[in-house]
Amino acid sequence: MPWLKKHLKAEFLRDFLDRALGLFPPGSALFLVQGEDAVAAAGAFPRHFRATEPDNLSVPLFLAEGFQTCLVLSLPGLSRRIAEDRLGLRRVLDFLAFSLHAAAESESARRAIAEETLGKYRELALLHRSVFALNNTLRLKDTTRALLEECQGGAVPAEMGCLFLETAGPGSFHCAGGFGPDGLDISGVQASRLFQEVVETGRGEIVNDVANDERWAGEVPEIGSLLVLPVLSPVRRVGVLALGARDPGPFKAAHFKHLSTLVSVAGIAVSNALNFEGIQVLMEALLQALAEAIDARDPFTAGHSERVASLAAVFAQVVDADETRFPHVSFNEEEISEIYYAGILHDIGKIGIKEEVLTKDTRLPEKLLDIIRLRLELFGTTEDFPWENAYQRLRTINASVSPTAEDLDFVKELSRWVWEVEGRPVPLLCEDEQRCLLLRYGNLTPEERREIERHPAESFRILQHIPFQNGLKNLRTIVRQHHERLDGSGYPDGVRGEAILFQSRLLAIVDIYDAITQERHYKPAAPHPEALAILRQEAEAGRLDRDLVGLFCECIEDVLAQAEVLRFRRLRGLPDLQADVRQ
Repeated sequence: MPWLKKHLKAEFLRDFLDRALGLFPPGSALFLVQGEDAVAAAGAFPRHFRATEPDNLSVPLFLAEGFQTCLVLSLPGLSRRIAEDRLGLRRVLDFLAFSLHAAAESESARRAIAEETLGKYRELALLHRSVFALNNTLRLKDTTRALLEECQGGAVPAEMGCLFLETAGPGSFHCAGGFGPDGLDISGVQASRLFQEVVETGRGEIVNDVANDERWAGEVPEIGSLLVLPVLSPVRRVGVLALGARDPGPFKAAHFKHLSTLVSVAGIAVSNALNFEGIQVLMEALLQALAEAIDARDPFTAGHSERVASLAAVFAQVVDADETRFPHVSFNEEEISEIYYAGILHDIGKIGIKEEVLTKDTRLPEKLLDIIRLRLELFGTTEDFPWENAYQRLRTINASVSPTAEDLDFVKELSRWVWEVEGRPVPLLCEDEQRCLLLRYGNLTPEERREIERHPAESFRILQHIPFQNGLKNLRTIVRQHHERLDGSGYPDGVRGEAILFQSRLLAIVDIYDAITQERHYKPAAPHPEALAILRQEAEAGRLDRDLVGLFCECIEDVLAQAEVLRFRRLRGLPDLQADVRQ
C-alpha cells in the first residue's frame, strides 16, 4: 500500500469508509482493495476477506497507472436483492469511488506544488546571483527619477518631459514619470504620429517647431518644440524619452548627443531594473509558495506565514512612525521588506521536522490508545475493575491541553495496577505511556519539544543557500532568533537582551499573537483580548520587549486592518509597504 498511503492517509481512509458506511444498509462492510488485498475496511466485515464473494459489489479506482485498486461493498444477501436495489447501491459506490479519486488527485497536486517549488527555488537562486553584476541601480523608480532629474539639470533646455516605458503589448507605452510647469501633463505626446515614427524607426528626432510639422496635431498645445529619443537596451527597446519646450528652436545637435549618451546608459539601467523587478516578483512568489508548502503540511497552520509577514511589516511601520517609545528607531523600505520576507520564511525549517511531531494533536496516538483499551478490557475480565470508565477518562486526559491535578493523580494510580499473565507482570500503563499522559501542559514530550525547537536553526541552515541581496543581510538572523527571549529562555541559542535583533523581537510578538488567536491541533483559537493579555504577561516577565508589546497592544486594531489590506494588495511583488501604512 505504499503508493496509496502516500496519496490517501490511513486516518483519512478510515474516517472516509466509516462515514460512507452510513449510506448502506445495516450489516454492510466497505473495503479498499489493492491487488488481492484489502488495505482498508469498515463495517461488519468477515475475518478473511475474499474479493470473489457473490455478495460483493466492486468498482475500480483509477488512482495511478499500474495500481489496480477497487472499492468493494460487501453485504450479506446482496446477490439476492432485486436489480433496482443493486443499481442504487452501485451508484452510491460509484460516487464514493469518484470522491476518493478526487481526494487522491488533490493530495497529489498539493505534493506536486511543493516539489515544483523546490525546483523553482533553485532556478531563482541562479537568476538572483546573476542580477547583481548587471548594474548598480536596480530600482526602476530610482532610475526613472535620476534620468528625469538629469534632463532638468540645465544641460538641456527642456521645460517639460516624460519617460514612456513599453508595456507588455508591442508599441504600447505608459508614462513612468515626468516633469513640467504647474504639474503639466505631456503624456498626450504618445498619441502623435511623430512619437509613433520614432518608435517604428528607432531613431531619435529634434523638431524645433512642431506647429509646422505635419506629424503633429497639437496633442499637447503647450509644446512649441520637441526632442524625442528611443530608450534602448542592448537587446530591446524599453521606452521613449520625450522632452519639450514652450518656444520653438531651443534644442541643438549637442543636446541630442548629450541625451543620446544619457539614454544609452539609462536604457541598460532601465532594462536591468525591469529584469530585476520581474525577478523580485518571481522571488516573492516562489518563497511564498515554499512557505505555503510548509504550511500545507499542517492545515491548522495554513496561512500563518503570510499573516505573520503582513503583521510584522505593518507593525514595523508603526514603530518607525512612533516618536514616543522609539524616537531612535527607523526602518527604510528595504528593511521593511526584509522584515516581511523574514515573516514569510520564519517557519521554513519545519520542512525538516518529523510530521508526527509537527502535527501531533494528542498525548498518545489513537492506535496506542486502542492497545491500552484492550489491556483495560482484558484486565476487567479478571478483576472487579470498571475498565470502561477508566478508558473514557484516559481519552479525555489524552486530548487535554492542561489536565487537572485529579486527572494526573488518576493516571498515577492507574499506573500502579499490574496483573499476572502467564507468570509475567503486565502493567496497565507502560512507562512511556505514563510519561506522555502525565505531561502537565501540552502534548509534546521533552524529546518532541526539542525536535520542534530545532526549526529556527533549520530555517537558518536552509536560507544559507539563498543568495539574498544586501538589503536582506539580516534576514537569516531575524528568522533564527524569532523564538529567542530577552531573559535567555528562548531557543535555539538561548541568547538574551541586546544580542537579539530588534527585528527579531518585533517578529516574535506578532508570531505569538497569531499562534494564540488561531486554532491549532492541541487548542482552540483564543479571543483577541486573551492574546493581548498573554503578550503583556510575557513582557512583564521579561521575556518580550515591554515597549514593543505596549505599542502593539495600543495599535492592534490599526495593525490588523492595515495587515489585511496589505495581504490583498500584493498585485506585483512586494507592495509599497510605506504607502500601505502612511497613506
